[in-house]
Amino acid sequence: MKINTLSQTFDTVADVYEKMRPGYVDELYTEIFKYIPVNTESRVLEIGIGGGQATLPILKTGCCLTAVESGKNFCDLCRKKFKDFANFSVINGKFEDVALSGDYDMIYSASAFHWIPEEIGYKKVYDMLKDGGVFARFANHPYRDKGNPGLSKEIDEIYAKYYYKYYDKEPEKTSEYSEKEARDRALIALRYGFSDVRYKLFYRTRIFTAEEYRALLGTYSDHIAIEENVRKEFFAKIEEAINRHGGKITIYDTIDLQLARK
Repeated sequence: MKINTLSQTFDTVADVYEKMRPGYVDELYTEIFKYIPVNTESRVLEIGIGGGQATLPILKTGCCLTAVESGKNFCDLCRKKFKDFANFSVINGKFEDVALSGDYDMIYSASAFHWIPEEIGYKKVYDMLKDGGVFARFANHPYRDKGNPGLSKEIDEIYAKYYYKYYDKEPEKTSEYSEKEARDRALIALRYGFSDVRYKLFYRTRIFTAEEYRALLGTYSDHIAIEENVRKEFFAKIEEAINRHGGKITIYDTIDLQLARK
């Protein structure tokens, strides 16, 4: 599967994605609402709603929230999930292609904006915001169990044998998402006319059984794209490794939030 089609793989596992992918910490929304109050008078756009992991805290403000999502299954899922909110609607299409009216108070994107070419995404967001409107971009960056080096080493070896061999790439050393990366991402907005740029990091841990972690891996686009027989063996080896090392794996999440004002 070509890299430019990877963003479409999520929709093939929409139900599992909605169940396994995490939401975001309450402190993140507190930070957003300190930067821009959102209420029943606000017009908000969400880019790439996915399984709705970042939607409910925004919807609860009573704002008029429109979501844009390229995956039809995700659109159907979220229409059902948020059917009790008259202030919610979702448009099936790619943000780059969909014609939308402007004058939004806030536009936000959670773990989705990196799929959009930078120069297209930032410019369109800027043009669609009212003066003083806000763009909030945030994402979750998981890091594998740093408290269990034996398990991490074994998983690295499995990735080298299956993932990197499949993609004909040299194994890469993984590292935790850094404050420098968050700051650099925040500063991108300055190149497109935004001001009052801010960023903040949040942290949490999640613990999975071997079976749960296998299900989580099945929601990653580049993992879904691996040929089925290879993928099944790859995931089985990961599950076996976790069970050999205590049956649990801890994931350390770094969540970055970038805020910018038109």
